Amino acid sequence: GRLEFLSPLRIGDEIRRDSTILSVEAKRGRSGSLVFVTVEHKVSAGGRVAVREEHDIVYRDAARPGDAQPEAARGAANPAWHRNVSGDPVTLFRYSALTFNGHRIHYDLDYAKHEEHYPGLIVHGPLQTTLMLDLCRIHSAKRVTKLDYRARLPMFHGEVFSVNGNPHAGGATADLWTANAAGNITMSGTAWFE
Repeated sequence: GRLEFLSPLRIGDEIRRDSTILSVEAKRGRSGSLVFVTVEHKVSAGGRVAVREEHDIVYRDAARPGDAQPEAARGAANPAWHRNVSGDPVTLFRYSALTFNGHRIHYDLDYAKHEEHYPGLIVHGPLQTTLMLDLCRIHSAKRVTKLDYRARLPMFHGEVFSVNGNPHAGGATADLWTANAAGNITMSGTAWFE
């Protein structure tokens, strides 16, 4: 997906969010049928668009035993920016509540394991994106104006994961990623600063 921060939001602003489906495309891949959906979200305050997001969503057939797994990539060694985070069930429940996300894979372990056949609760992609943005806030005095992000692998609760970044020379951009306890990238992104 892609996020653009066009103007600041202030405490007390009356906020409006409008969502529009921009595209829907069906394809066939190694894992079966896929449907790619791009949704545009505009967050406005006082008649001005403050945040614009294009959210790319992939819907796929349910995984079957023996299906090919996505290839794991490793992040850069010794990132300039680094933070460890616990993906515990309470944090996942709170983030679900904060974002009005009712999908049970993030907070109902029995459902995630027995109905969806995951090994644990799924750490939200948007939570990982939020943590990458927070890493920028902690380490750069510059304001993030844009963020491109992409989910790479699912991340499951119960392990400490890392949020990492390497700013480019001049500080205009930074490569960002989250990695599971094994060091495999689960979310990657690039931030632009002003």
